[in-house]
Amino acid sequence: METAKELLWLGLDAGLQLLMQPFYYISIIFIVLLYRRQVLLERKLFHVRLNGWGLQTWRTFIGGLIAGIAVSVVMAFLGITLTFGAVLCIWATALILMLFRVRFLCFAYSIGVLGIIQFILSWFPHWEPAGFAGDVRSTIAGMDIPSLLALAAVLHFAEAVLVYLQGSKFATPLFLDGKRGKLVGGYQMQSFWPLPLFLLIPASSGNLVLPWTPFFGGDGWSGGISILVLPALIGFGEMTQSMLPRQKAAITSKRLIIYSAVLLALSLLAEWWSPLMIVAAAAALVLHEALIWYSRYEESQKSPIFVNPPKGVRVLAILPGGPADELGIQVGETILKVNGTLVHNKEELHAALRQNPAFCKLEVQNHQGESKFMQRAIYEGDHHQLGAIVAPEPDDLLSVKMKPLSLYAILGMKLNLRNKGIKAPASKQTTAASQDKQETIEL
Repeated sequence: METAKELLWLGLDAGLQLLMQPFYYISIIFIVLLYRRQVLLERKLFHVRLNGWGLQTWRTFIGGLIAGIAVSVVMAFLGITLTFGAVLCIWATALILMLFRVRFLCFAYSIGVLGIIQFILSWFPHWEPAGFAGDVRSTIAGMDIPSLLALAAVLHFAEAVLVYLQGSKFATPLFLDGKRGKLVGGYQMQSFWPLPLFLLIPASSGNLVLPWTPFFGGDGWSGGISILVLPALIGFGEMTQSMLPRQKAAITSKRLIIYSAVLLALSLLAEWWSPLMIVAAAAALVLHEALIWYSRYEESQKSPIFVNPPKGVRVLAILPGGPADELGIQVGETILKVNGTLVHNKEELHAALRQNPAFCKLEVQNHQGESKFMQRAIYEGDHHQLGAIVAPEPDDLLSVKMKPLSLYAILGMKLNLRNKGIKAPASKQTTAASQDKQETIEL
């Protein structure tokens, strides 16, 4: 009972520490800007907002808070030796790496890089620079890299769970250039979660001693404990043209679990035999990049599914709360007939809906190839395609060119355009020449 009270007081103190941590606020602001940019992209492509940036931010905040508490509990049994200077080094490294690629804002990369730097510094034991450089050197040299890598492994396990539960909710539909130059539909799945970690660390003096001995640290825990707050940021980014978002999220989740298990095993072995530390640090980087490379290779070898079949139009996305959502139409299904008329493109879909402006009957082919029939009244203000965004046509004039996401693009809140000419909306087209122009958005 006394131990529980002491832990409660330490937890309250850690909560106050979190409120004074700038990195936690930085991560939340970064997430807000990322989702705000996704909303701008959806408006640019489809003239609607599929997801609100406020709701998306709230989802990630709650998910990150729950995951942070769970990771903190697990790390209480694994143990970690961490100082405030080490926290600054980890975040400084992560922010520097983010300048090259936003996806490098990951503790597996920053801790892996610090582990490699620590290994290199061990070659020069007599190099002791003065001033700030000396402080940085001593901090990096004193970091417990195996326990930090174990933390990165547990964080990625939490990421795998969050990707499985929430990953498909952060999917943004896109029009992309296919292999043969024709437009295809696809999804960009990208999200980050801010995790507040309340980590038990050995204290030089203290009244509270844990009733268990964590794996890392050994006898160092006999002198009492303290709690250090470490704001963490985890996230994933995937692109798919060949799978439904929930299928891609499930596969990504399984691979992250395998990655976290391998990294955790290597970190435990490195604690047992220190020469393996450099192997574990390098594996944190190499295996993470291998996951990304393999996912891209896998997508390149498969045929896109978000293309219109010979009969009907394929549903790429559903506007939440719209008529199609209420009818139960699913992403990846095919709208075959509207009011008894077979449709082949968006124009025919729109024309068939206008045959009866107050009511519609649909024949929709599900993922198993079976037809289902549905009907609904049409009300004033309903989306002109019932809230269904369908796969692009070959002559659609707006597409996205993927490129590594830069920090400037997020902070500037801009979508970089590579112009082949810009097609105005149909109501504003005044010349035949404007119909032959195309606009490509670079991400």
